[in-house]
Amino acid sequence: MPSNLLSSVFGRSPIGPIQKHISKAHECAMELEPFFIAAFDGDWKKAESIQQKIVQLEHEADDMKRSVRLSLPNSLFLPVPRTDLLEIVTVQDKVANRAKDIAGIVLGRHMVIPPEIRTAFLNYLQRSIATSAQAVRAMDELDELVETGFKGREVNLVEQLIEELDRIESETDEHQVEVRKILFKLEKDLPPVDVIFTYKIIDWVGDLADRASRVGSHLQLLLAR
Repeated sequence: MPSNLLSSVFGRSPIGPIQKHISKAHECAMELEPFFIAAFDGDWKKAESIQQKIVQLEHEADDMKRSVRLSLPNSLFLPVPRTDLLEIVTVQDKVANRAKDIAGIVLGRHMVIPPEIRTAFLNYLQRSIATSAQAVRAMDELDELVETGFKGREVNLVEQLIEELDRIESETDEHQVEVRKILFKLEKDLPPVDVIFTYKIIDWVGDLADRASRVGSHLQLLLAR
């Protein structure tokens, strides 16, 4: 692999690949909403098409992750340790992985989400995706943080973005509780195996938000240093 791969693909800044990677991971998460709408409609052909798109996006995110790992110099004239940047990429990649997991199990089992929880579930999913979107906004400021030496108004801006990220993730937790309550009232009338897998999907949607929020946590650690 050419030593200048990072600059030739992403530009001169070593931060660029990391920002592009979180954007790619977020693309995976965004596809979950149309995927579930197709699943609700029983349009499994469309759902499969979207699932395949998520798989492709996840593969692209993997390729970007590998490029960062192989091309990021061992020594950077930055107030950011290389290990910290690599850890952020690892955390970001888990967002894409979880989106792929969710679509894969729903499609593979042709899971039918009970109609009674679909509205609440979709609201829940949207807040989880919003957590991922906010992680992108926070990471978009990393290059500015580096340029300002992690000082000044840029730090305050990023802290506000991280606070908003935490708030959205907390809202996701509240939505999760609501969806689980509705399912609990229905579960005695549903096939037990379906109930088990529906709870798993509910948990994984929450995990998607958790993984996105960890991106903010790692940014916060950089600020603290």
